[in-house]
Amino acid sequence: MNVPVTSYLLVALILFCIGLYGALSKRNAVIVLLSIELMLNAVNINLVAFAKMGLNANIAGQIFSLFTITVAAAEASVGLAILIALYRNRPTVNVDEMDLMKR
Repeated sequence: MNVPVTSYLLVALILFCIGLYGALSKRNAVIVLLSIELMLNAVNINLVAFAKMGLNANIAGQIFSLFTITVAAAEASVGLAILIALYRNRPTVNVDEMDLMKR
């Protein structure tokens, strides 16, 4: 069964749009971090699809995808550590109320 590359691109587009909507419209910081993860996973789908079915099919897209997964894991751990530190100072995870640097 051969799936065309447009199917992968359509799935990645839908994932990226869901992630963009979540990152721009939600107020909960955990949801914003999860939305950024969705956007990075959409990029990974594109990289792997083009690496497998591109004009010059090679393994470079998969290697870049592994780097992106590594960056996403680091971003998630640092982001959650910052959220836990902010939650200890102010018991909220609402992005609008995190204005600690203003004062």
